[in-house]
Amino acid sequence: MTRRIVLVMLLSASALLMHGLAPAGAAETLDEAGRAAFLAELQPVTLKNCTLKRMGSTNDGGYLVCENLSEGVQSGYSYGVGPNDELGCEVAKRYSIPVHEYDCFDPARPTCNGGTFQFNNECLAPRAMRDKSHRVFDTLEHQIAKNGDTGKRLLVKIDIEGAEWDALLQTPDAVLERIDQIPMEMHVFHGVTARHLEVVKKLKKHFYVVNLHYNNFACSPKLKPLHATAFEVLLVNKRLGELDTAAPVPTPMSPLNAPDNPQVADCN
Repeated sequence: MTRRIVLVMLLSASALLMHGLAPAGAAETLDEAGRAAFLAELQPVTLKNCTLKRMGSTNDGGYLVCENLSEGVQSGYSYGVGPNDELGCEVAKRYSIPVHEYDCFDPARPTCNGGTFQFNNECLAPRAMRDKSHRVFDTLEHQIAKNGDTGKRLLVKIDIEGAEWDALLQTPDAVLERIDQIPMEMHVFHGVTARHLEVVKKLKKHFYVVNLHYNNFACSPKLKPLHATAFEVLLVNKRLGELDTAAPVPTPMSPLNAPDNPQVADCN
């Protein structure tokens, strides 16, 4: 989440509506019991073979990943980057791979000293389209194919202010299966809906939820038992992660998590 959050939310929603695609938040919201069911699906588990590391910034823009489980990853993707992308840069240098950057709202072009960025003036969406401002949107499947990365092992970061839900819902299982890890921020600005729950269940067919951390820029008492309208998660592909069935669920919060806003405490 960044300072451009409100603008991006409005522009993303407008672009989708112009093409007949209602954002996930437009559906009827779930009550507290429904939100509890949603949260239950996001409880993080412990992997026996995961070495967690914080990548990216110390605060907002930093994410936890299983550093050792993406050895051999072949390409990186970073959706929603703004003027800098510290996580993308660290991934590019750590694994010696190109990172394809996607952002059609912010004109800034991040750079990475010692790593390779390939910037694309596009955004992620459930189908290929253009809005009235000529911004370009396309699917994860198409963007991966255009870069010649179909079938490769990928690491994909997503922080696109609520547009993630419909885009991931339309992503084929075969594409998700090739993604090693997805460090991402999920957004439920207008409440939790059945579509949000559907997307999480779809993702969990392929991934373990390994980390959950609330963004303290978005703390809210209105969505109990959730503590915020935005939260970072780490998804690790089940073909890589070895589940520790003896560990408690949810796994204790990793001390590598840090407040996105360092001036105030985390959400509670």
